Amino acid sequence: MGRKTVRKVVTSVGVMLAGFGASLVATTVTAAPAQAAPVATSTLQSQLVTYTNNTRVRAGCKAIRVDSRLLRAARGHSAYQARTGKMSHVGSGGSTFIQRGVRAGFAHPKSENVAYGYRTASETMKGWMGSPGHRANIVDCKAKTFAVGVAYAGNGTPYYTQMFG
Repeated sequence: MGRKTVRKVVTSVGVMLAGFGASLVATTVTAAPAQAAPVATSTLQSQLVTYTNNTRVRAGCKAIRVDSRLLRAARGHSAYQARTGKMSHVGSGGSTFIQRGVRAGFAHPKSENVAYGYRTASETMKGWMGSPGHRANIVDCKAKTFAVGVAYAGNGTPYYTQMFG
């Protein structure tokens, strides 16, 4: 049989304190591996936008729009994770999600979820919703905008970044 792939999700919640200072909370959840053919990144991103907004509405929050600046930051961070093979909230040059969002032109990033290894948007969403920290980011009714970025590593492992503002 083939090598098993471990899928994980990690969350950071940034609470804006006095400018751009933030308090970060991290949670890790491990899920069972899946065997499936790669799905186009644009398809995964679109499906996760739909799943996220449907989940928010069911939780009593409003659906939120995708912000192109957060999308640029999320895609960039997913590409960095895929390139380095490391799932982390720490990005290129030691950057935080707040720094990446601000560099992309978004003044006040709120939170970030990351994951890797899930082969479908549905699996990724289930992983995030199974974690209290991820769930809190997704159903935070104070979030006004968001984006999801997906990138594949050379070995076919997908890396996900979901940013909220």
